[in-house]
Amino acid sequence: MSLASHDPLLQPFTIKHLTLRNRVVSTSHEPAYGENGMPKDRYRLYHLEKARGGVGLTMIGGSAVISPDSPPSFGNLVLYKDEVVGWLRRLSDEVHAAGAAVMCQVTHLGRRTSNYTGDWLPVLSASPLREPAHRAFPKGAESWDLDRIVRHYAEAAARCQAGGLDGIELQSYGHFLDSFLSPWTNHRDDELGGDLEGRMAFPRRVIRAVREAVGPDFIVGIRMMLDEDRPGGLAQDEAISALKAYTADGIDFVSTIKGSIESDHTLSKVIPSMGQPSAPFLEWTGRIKQELDIPVMHASRIADVATARYAVREGLVDLVGMTRAQIADPHLVNKIAAGQEDRIRPCVGANYCLDAIYQSGDAKCIHNPAAGREQTLVHEIGRRSEAPRRAVVIGAGPAGLEAARVLGARGHHVVLFEANDEVGGQIRLTSPSPHRRDLIGIVDWRLAEAKQHGVEIRLGRFAEASDVLAEDPDIVIVATGGMPNREFLGEGAELVHDVWDVMDGSLRPRGDVLVFDDHGGYPGMDAAEVLAMRGTSVEFVTPERVIAPDVGAMNSPAYLKSFAVHDVKVTLPYYLRRVRRSADGRLEAVLWSEYADLEVTRLVDHVVVEHGTLPVADLYHELRAGSRNGGEVDQEALLAGRPQEVTRKADGRYQLFRIGDAVTSRNIHAAIYDALRLCIAL
Repeated sequence: MSLASHDPLLQPFTIKHLTLRNRVVSTSHEPAYGENGMPKDRYRLYHLEKARGGVGLTMIGGSAVISPDSPPSFGNLVLYKDEVVGWLRRLSDEVHAAGAAVMCQVTHLGRRTSNYTGDWLPVLSASPLREPAHRAFPKGAESWDLDRIVRHYAEAAARCQAGGLDGIELQSYGHFLDSFLSPWTNHRDDELGGDLEGRMAFPRRVIRAVREAVGPDFIVGIRMMLDEDRPGGLAQDEAISALKAYTADGIDFVSTIKGSIESDHTLSKVIPSMGQPSAPFLEWTGRIKQELDIPVMHASRIADVATARYAVREGLVDLVGMTRAQIADPHLVNKIAAGQEDRIRPCVGANYCLDAIYQSGDAKCIHNPAAGREQTLVHEIGRRSEAPRRAVVIGAGPAGLEAARVLGARGHHVVLFEANDEVGGQIRLTSPSPHRRDLIGIVDWRLAEAKQHGVEIRLGRFAEASDVLAEDPDIVIVATGGMPNREFLGEGAELVHDVWDVMDGSLRPRGDVLVFDDHGGYPGMDAAEVLAMRGTSVEFVTPERVIAPDVGAMNSPAYLKSFAVHDVKVTLPYYLRRVRRSADGRLEAVLWSEYADLEVTRLVDHVVVEHGTLPVADLYHELRAGSRNGGEVDQEALLAGRPQEVTRKADGRYQLFRIGDAVTSRNIHAAIYDALRLCIAL
């Protein structure tokens, strides 16, 4: 008997008539891959990949909406249109054929959306209380609203059933249903407010209507806030009493939530990011499970197999949600079954999958560019049928490591040069950050995979053109990254430090430090926080109208908390115009407001600047003359996944490309995506 047969994670589990092949779930979430609210090809292939990767149950439609006055706020699927049935049917048929079950989360968003989108209908809640995250002032729902919404819930459930899904999950945390249940959001003075019986009356009405619409056999679960975790909110004892009543009305399973999601701060606690403890609500869920007679599911930063296995083995859950973990690696379950846990691409908790929805319109894994791009990219790279080629990669940051990994997986003979004694590039600089040190998993996994594929790694080797040419390469990938840019500063560039100086420890200042951030991302925030934690007095200056706009809602709360604790002064919107040495040896930093055309001066001990990086591209330019393509990338071929066949010099010895920050200053995802889509076709 195989070891896999004894693994708690791989044991089947039955809900009503449905037997899942294992205990691992991709819980409901919204990647915003739909088209006009429909789960078309991109959406279907994203979930199909997880089914092919071995998951027992994949849940679609993170907050799929039931009514026009619940307009999508982050790419939600639309369940109030009959056309969704056909798309659901195609998705469910293909997921079932791959061996997995599929369910859909169903909701009315209530106040967690905008008054200024969709059909511009007024948004609703139990009471007219503003929701901080989406800034909506809702209308208190009237009786005729409730009649309609009950009908819409029932109709949406019936459409999911007609679409061949195995079940649905009602959403009851931060949306419409729980706005009635929670005393924090229910201030009604009618029969739907007041004590618990009144507050749970409307959700019970919805559940009974859904059950009547789909019949006794269709699975209906609920993802539910079972402790609002704040004074005056829904307490655990009331929540469990309500859930038991819901179970009597027809609920078949529960997915547990602790906390609320109405603000960036509370949402970041419910969905913990990097730097936060693993599985913070797992033991709590185990105690909840002891009080219930229905299956219990839970997902909250259960990112590693050992924790998930423990959760099931110890009876803390029946089904374990590893959602972000399967965005990072949708073949996670297959790798467990094959005894290849060490090959699983780790979720590092960056929450780029969530933040990217608001920044760029859809979910993206920080280090799996194939997630959501299944139409053009593969997750598991196969060897090429043609004869292998010799490849040289220069630079072992995220872009270079990815290039080496992919080229090695394709079967090429790869040599990787790295000037430093360790791989990792700029990711190594994040280690002093209490929030971002987990990013090192991006480096560690790629290094291990590169070695797995036979890549020869030469550390401490500053590659010259002669070193590259000595390898007689067919392919040369320049991933030499960039260096901090101080050139933007017209006067005094030689007097300032950059964030790298802070993060690598070469600058340990005392006194007053001005941090100027004209990037809007993580590096400036990291440096300011590290300086403040070391006891300096920090002023954070940016020309943006908000602080660090590229640090998303899931990660900004940790920085804002630290800034408050350490009394970091924030000044916006000002540019750093020049820096001069003052008579007493300190620095005069001249700030300028473009809005008022006004200059102000700060007298400080040190100035630290963040303005992205400039490419380290000398080697690239030196190698261009001997290359066949002159460094040119055929962008049409790149986007179509075709090989690069540009020829500018017929007698050129090799193809030459540069990727990542060696091209221009961008983020980790961009660097890795550069490498993957280029090298997978070489």
